[in-house]
Amino acid sequence: QVQLVESGGGLVQPGGSLRLSCAASGTIFGLKSMGWYRQAPGKQRELVASITTGGSTTYADSVKGRFTISGDNAKNTVYLQMNSLKPEDTAVYYCKFSRRILSDQDFWGRGAQVTVSS
Repeated sequence: QVQLVESGGGLVQPGGSLRLSCAASGTIFGLKSMGWYRQAPGKQRELVASITTGGSTTYADSVKGRFTISGDNAKNTVYLQMNSLKPEDTAVYYCKFSRRILSDQDFWGRGAQVTVSS
């Protein structure tokens, strides 16, 4: 069974930076894309950024120009560099790997807390 493990969360002051990492155990055949989602208290989980195995990226409008997603397909690892952090970025961040073999399948990490506060 594939497991995803996030790391790099924590407490940072407004304007600061954090880098999240998410590594999958083992090889994921048919990997299609990797992404980061976040969920703030009382809100729905939302897409932050995603990257396909071909390198195409998508970002939420709220993080464009501040966050950068990158991936290492060979290592089954995805990163999220977060700069100029704002208090509204506070949330639990989840990584998701999506693959397609005979059908689509998603794998989720357990989440990493990111708190932006002075």
